[in-house]
Amino acid sequence: MTTRPPVEDQGDDHLEVGPPKRAAAGVPGVAWAMKYAGEQMGLRRSVTTLPKLNQPDGFDCPGCAWPEAEHPHRAEFCENGVKAVAAEATTRRVDRDFFARHPVSELRGKSEHWLGQQGRLTEPMVKRRGSDHYEPIGWDDAFAVIADHLGRLDSPDEAVFYTSGRTSNEAAFVYQLFVRVFGTNNLPDCSNLCHESSGAALTETIGVGKGTVQLADLEAADLIFVVGQNPGTNHPRMLATLEAAKRNGARIVTVNPLPEAGLLRFDNPQTVRGLLGRGTHLTDRWLQVRLNGDLALFKALNAGLLQAEADAPGTVLDRDFIAGRTSGFEAFADAARRLDWNDVDEASGLTRDEIAATLAEVLRADRIVVCWAMGLTQHRNAVDTIREIVNFLLLRGNLGRPGSGVCPVRGHSNVQGDRTMGIWEQPPDTFLDALRDEFGFEPPRDHGVDVVEAIRALSDGRAKVFVAVGGNFVGASPDTAATEGAMRRAALTVQVSTRLNRSHTVVGEEALILPTLARPERDVQAAGPQTVTVEDSMSLVHGSAGVLDPASPHLRSEVAILAGIAQATLGERGAGVDWSGLADDYERIRDHIARVVPGFEDFNRRLRSLGSFLLPNPARDAEPELATETGRAQFSVNDLEVLRLPPGRLLLQTIRSHDQYNTTIYGLDDRYRGIKQGRRVVFVHPDDLAARGLADGDLVDLVGEWEDGVDRRAEAFRIVAFPTARDCAAAYFPETNVLVPLDSTARGSNTPTSKSIVVRLEPVTVGGPA
Repeated sequence: MTTRPPVEDQGDDHLEVGPPKRAAAGVPGVAWAMKYAGEQMGLRRSVTTLPKLNQPDGFDCPGCAWPEAEHPHRAEFCENGVKAVAAEATTRRVDRDFFARHPVSELRGKSEHWLGQQGRLTEPMVKRRGSDHYEPIGWDDAFAVIADHLGRLDSPDEAVFYTSGRTSNEAAFVYQLFVRVFGTNNLPDCSNLCHESSGAALTETIGVGKGTVQLADLEAADLIFVVGQNPGTNHPRMLATLEAAKRNGARIVTVNPLPEAGLLRFDNPQTVRGLLGRGTHLTDRWLQVRLNGDLALFKALNAGLLQAEADAPGTVLDRDFIAGRTSGFEAFADAARRLDWNDVDEASGLTRDEIAATLAEVLRADRIVVCWAMGLTQHRNAVDTIREIVNFLLLRGNLGRPGSGVCPVRGHSNVQGDRTMGIWEQPPDTFLDALRDEFGFEPPRDHGVDVVEAIRALSDGRAKVFVAVGGNFVGASPDTAATEGAMRRAALTVQVSTRLNRSHTVVGEEALILPTLARPERDVQAAGPQTVTVEDSMSLVHGSAGVLDPASPHLRSEVAILAGIAQATLGERGAGVDWSGLADDYERIRDHIARVVPGFEDFNRRLRSLGSFLLPNPARDAEPELATETGRAQFSVNDLEVLRLPPGRLLLQTIRSHDQYNTTIYGLDDRYRGIKQGRRVVFVHPDDLAARGLADGDLVDLVGEWEDGVDRRAEAFRIVAFPTARDCAAAYFPETNVLVPLDSTARGSNTPTSKSIVVRLEPVTVGGPA
């Protein structure tokens, strides 16, 4: 039975802490998923939507980007996928009466959980200058407001156009086309906050910023590294792939400061063993590195491989592959042989025996895959770490052959596809040339701003209009105080959204909410029912078509909204683009994509006849020439810098709970870590607590320290004694984003360092800080 949205914002008043779990999924996962689906959708809508989730004749999950199997199971979804669908297919509604009751100033004080639980947005709303309330506005009037603001800018570069990974390929292509006809490359997106480091490192070393494996490669691997990743919460369907790999004989090395339940044991609910709680133990070797210790580990493994080759020439390295397919080996090897093992000990937190045992695993394996997520990408040296992983794979030829390769596991369902469609502030000239040839206009060539640069531009007045298609820019961005201050300086902020979040409450002088269709909903345009497409984390493109009636008759699709903005803004300057025609029939968009984006040739026919198709990837496909400076895979030299903490400090990483997806908070539990009904907790090793005179249950402020001397404070967190790595801590985002300095970013990608925050713990008493 569906339930009503919460009236009160619960907070942590009923927080409970228990022992962490030792297994993921199973009967509890099914029960929690069905409970949430029932509360949000009810039985009838659940029965309508879930059988169509991740099916060839259905719609793509709005959650993670993990691919579907070639022949998907009837229930091709996970607990958190059900939560993502239920949140979009909910029967709850946020209508004009809601906004009349709740001023923006009140909503600003609500939690992300409370805001998201209110339900679906139903009609366009505007907050006018000087007002504290949103009020209804017609679609044409809303487009006119945007056109007026954009038309009054001194330069197109005074506008910022953000994108979330939820956006379909078709909407993303139309969006970037509009923005570039308008005259700017200011197209930051959520990749800037997460996997930008992966793209930067892989583009430099293998010529493509994407992974090189398919599901079959994982299932054929001898050894799989899962590094800086928690698939049990963030990509649960990946656990089934790892289970299949284990059945085929693979061994799994987990590299993580935290013991994560999903990598300990997987109780697959689609098997009898899983339902009986006798699931598969996934991890064969757990390396509990310190935060930011991954580079030290892989440098040590690479040095060990070189030494093993020296001890037994011709038996360890793939000399033919290195000579014929790579460049830069000698410079890399010279540096690797000079590795300071004392630095490795200090940086990694691992023993020499642990590293030696892992090296022995590597030497026994012929086919190796390395998977990673944001545990690698959000450090100062993230790009260096990923380049070192590429070195590791190149040494034994583990690129471009079955059962091997790199596997950056993307977070949002089409974040990779959006980049393929041109959502990037640094587009290559080849893409811009193709746009020019297809549409007959000269696109801007100067690079635009990424997320961090966009915040700076808004803050200092260089940007005045902010448009977001999906996402929660304010909630997801670093340095909360700086981000919120920047947004308030904007003349206009526009959010294309399905549900409320913090970005609707921290806004510019004027603000618009443009409600859009969600993935589970039918998209019917002038030419009839429409299909959109997405690209998963392994470069497979497939269709998605919703099955529910829209939450409101006033909703428009993202494509229709963007076409309306473009038509109102550009008028006769629209480069001859038939914007309304694109919105009427998405096949017209795909025809353009087919002529602009390599790999999408004959897009519509392949989509209709095949249902899905794999994009080319020269590194994966072992093509003779890669898009690197040398045309070959590139070895690199990456210096090891030991991050030494001041006395008494800890290195904090921001993490998700099991009841959230990015900044969307479905509930207040994190059952795998033993947390119930609360989020303001910080996980710290018991020995680190004892050394600081603290104990489990104490209340502390988390105070971030950085070179600018500013104390950034996250108040009132309950300490949870937890077996994390020594000198490390963990707490949930977005509550701890306030601690991430805007200027603390990864070299080479400008990604905020949300996994490397130096903090001190200040005890709190009832009357305030002690």
